[in-house]
Amino acid sequence: MGGAATRGWLGAGIVGVALLAALPFFANPYLVATGLTFLMWLALTQSWCVLSKMTGYVSLGHVVFYGIGAYLVVITWQSWPLPLAIAAAGALAALFALVIGLPVLRVRGPYFVILTFGIAELVKYSILAGEAASGMASRILFGAPDLLVIYFAMFALAAAATLLLVLVSRSRFGQGLRSLRENEEAAETLGVPVVRYKLLAFVLSAAIPGMVGAVMALRSTYFVVGQVFDPMISVTVIAMALLGGGDDARGPILGTLFLFIVSEVLWVRAPLAYMLILGAVLAGFVLLAPGGILGIVDSVRARRARLA
Repeated sequence: MGGAATRGWLGAGIVGVALLAALPFFANPYLVATGLTFLMWLALTQSWCVLSKMTGYVSLGHVVFYGIGAYLVVITWQSWPLPLAIAAAGALAALFALVIGLPVLRVRGPYFVILTFGIAELVKYSILAGEAASGMASRILFGAPDLLVIYFAMFALAAAATLLLVLVSRSRFGQGLRSLRENEEAAETLGVPVVRYKLLAFVLSAAIPGMVGAVMALRSTYFVVGQVFDPMISVTVIAMALLGGGDDARGPILGTLFLFIVSEVLWVRAPLAYMLILGAVLAGFVLLAPGGILGIVDSVRARRARLA
């Protein structure tokens, strides 16, 4: 990117951060809740990109880290201090990624996609079985924090996820991950520590969603296992990342913002045709703009530069 383009993105980012930080102080509770949901999707999408966009290992199991974090906070509610529970949720999700990482990351392509989806479903139904055996089909969280506290906790997580992807994408580690995406065998031949890089990216991508799930469990106050392990969470994250395009933090921001706005408008204007219209939008992007919104923006900017 040129200097002018970098300044433009930086300026837009500063304005966006300022608006999101000020939102709870001038907006009504509905808009604050809407902003909270946007920040949740942004944090999840940025963290997903640390592994999947950088390496090309498309994971359908991102929801498992979200669900693990939510479940830990629920079972420790009012027993552990809240900051400790949220931090522990991220640590547990990262530890789970570390444990399953070596066997899972041995496969690639559609096998990796299917395996990650299967692991998420296995964890979900294992917890469901345990809850059923203990007679705890659902749980209510009394004394949950105020919406403002939850909002700023999610704001911090979204900022952390964005900063993480920025640092990874600009580092030597990020260049190594990109080399795996292009040709893993060639990268290994050139001395890239393939196994260590993949595992580290997998662990880093798991910590943020663990904490996001912990915070969102406090928002709903009524906990049901099936909701926090819903596969549509992973599908939505992938759709936002693909719509945004690129492999840096700009793509997830654009994709999350676009799909979030389109979804909100469709729910209000065309609730019965919501999924049909949304599917057509996604298909149109895949066929006509495979580089995503970021690809469109960069191509327009490059065309203007040539004309100038």
